[in-house]
This record gives sequence, structure tokens and C-alpha cells, in this order.
Amino acid sequence: MKTGNLVVFKGPGEQLEMQSGQLQSLNEGELLVRNKFTTICGSDLHTFSGARKAPVPSVLGHEIVGEILEIDEAHPGTDYNGEKINKGDLITWSIFSSDPTCEISRAGIPQKGRGLFKYGHAVVETNDAFHGGLAEYCVLKQGTAILKIPRDLPLPLAATINCSISTVAGALRLAGEIRNKNIYIFGMGMLGITCAAMCRDAGAKWIGGADISDRRLALARKFGADEVFDVNSGLHEIRKKLPCDGIDIAFDMSGAPDAMEASVDVLNVGGTAIWVGAVFNTRKVKLNPESIIRNLITIKGLHNYNFQDFAHAVDFIERNWRRFPFENVVEKQFDLSDAQQAFEYAIEHKPLRVGIRINPSAQ
Repeated sequence: MKTGNLVVFKGPGEQLEMQSGQLQSLNEGELLVRNKFTTICGSDLHTFSGARKAPVPSVLGHEIVGEILEIDEAHPGTDYNGEKINKGDLITWSIFSSDPTCEISRAGIPQKGRGLFKYGHAVVETNDAFHGGLAEYCVLKQGTAILKIPRDLPLPLAATINCSISTVAGALRLAGEIRNKNIYIFGMGMLGITCAAMCRDAGAKWIGGADISDRRLALARKFGADEVFDVNSGLHEIRKKLPCDGIDIAFDMSGAPDAMEASVDVLNVGGTAIWVGAVFNTRKVKLNPESIIRNLITIKGLHNYNFQDFAHAVDFIERNWRRFPFENVVEKQFDLSDAQQAFEYAIEHKPLRVGIRINPSAQ
């Protein structure tokens, strides 16, 4: 029976602890993957710091890329796109598994389906410990979408596909037609810059990006933004620089209530606001219902993504990772044994992403 190392999160304020665990035999339809690289997502930081409640003990990390080691004989032997998979293939996978036959999954919302399991969010059990990114292995359960990825795709970038990039793909799906539209994006972190790049790829007419960080605003231009705005200047000043024909679609990737309110205020008649960032507790948003009704405004929220979005994200990155500077989004890397320092660095310096090498000698 194989053993492997895993880093266990015991709760906010507790030190991450390296442990050794045993890998159990695969259940029906499961895969065993050797994790290659993990990136620390914003939700990981929220959990680590206590801003987001999560079960403990757990193995954090859900932005993962890995290599297939074992395939249970009951697995169909293909990925989500129908391509044959083999041992040694490099893959990424959905951050969740669920029952594909249940009504809500069949309605296109498998991320809320029956029997939902989320990688990087589950309790460590004696017979089920390897289900997060801060570990040498991950066991992929039935109902998980997997996709093969090319070997020339940098591992740090590949790790981000199955969360931030797939989530943005879902946001664009909810927004509808992007071509020839004016787009405004609040929050130019990993979600925001990816949104700018995806909107540019989709043929947007004009893209504006807003943030409080000069560094992130400068980066937004490299990912396709035509104009950037310091939100501290106030909505009145921002309006002066918006396109004369107005904003068709506004995305909030920040989770800040002020930004969500502004995302509605900047819209044209018939405009759409897509809210993605507020996945932690915050104050209630204040909106004028008369304005929403008279201006025919649509507001949509997105949590995670569906399998269609996941496939779109992989396709987008394969086509565009050299067009935009995605290779630079992981600003610092650590080894698995230094996971505590990696989280502390991410909280202090607020880079787009911090990466963790799971098997440094194999990189």
C-alpha cells in the first residue's frame, strides 16, 4: 500500500502540519493522480485566515495539476472531451464531483448537484485523506470531470485552470454575447485579468478595469484592458472616462459591496451585471429597485462553474497562454514542505498567485 505526504490544515491560527498517510485501494470509477503543482486560491486564503468557515482537519488547495498513476477498471477511460486517457497523462480536473444524473446536474449546474464533493474542502479521514492540492497524491472520485492538457503548458499556469479560469468562463457564459460590447470589470486580481483576456478573445469592443492597486491596474492593460480606473477616484470621475455609448456588461470580481453597487450603476438600459467575487461574508448590498426595473437591468450570480465552462477554460488557455502574460501570474513558488511560508507570503504580499511545487525533483 502506497504512502504519501500531505499538509493538514487544523484551523485558523494553527500551523500547517506535514503528515504521512496511506493510500487506500481505488473505489469504483476512481483515478489516482500524482499532484505536480498547486496554486493558492483566494478562497484558500480566506479559509486559512478564518474569513471563510471550512471543516477541519482538511487538505487545502483545489487549483491542481497532476499526472495519472492508476485508473480503476470501471472508469470509462476517457476524459470529458472523449479523449482516451492513459497512465502518465497530464490532466486537470473539476474542483468538484457530483451525481451527473440528478436533476440539478442535468439542468447544467453540477457544481450544486447531489452528493457534491469539493476537492480541497473536505475533512481528512483515515481511509480518505488525499483529496486536496497540498498533498503528493489526489484520488479523483466518480462524477469528476477531467481533461488532458498538453505537456508544453507550464505547470504553474495549468494549475490555475480548474478554478479561477473556469470560473471566469462561467461568468462569460452567464453574460451572453461579448462581441462588440462595452465591458467593465471591478477587481483586477486573477479573476479580473482573466476576465479581461477572455473578453478580448471573445471580441469585446471596449474593456475597462477598476481596482485600488496601481500594480494590478498596470497589469490589466497587458491582459486586454483598454482603460483602467482607480476606484478611489469615485464613480462620478469614473463616469467621465467611460465610452459615450455606455457599459453593456459589468463584472464584479472583487466581492466588495461598493463595487457590486457600482457595477449596476454604470450599466446601460438593458445591461447585465455578473457578480462572482463575494464568496465570503460581507455587508448587504444597497440597490435602487426602481432604477433596476426602469432600466431593465439583469443581475446574475455565479459560484464555481459547470463542465462546459471547464472545457472552455482549457481551450482558452491552450490558445491564449502565449498571447497574454499568463506565465507570470504565479509570482513566487515554494516547496510542499514550506506550505506555511507560502500562505504567509500570499497574505502579506497579495500576489496574483503563489505556487507550491509538490515534487520539486520531478519538475
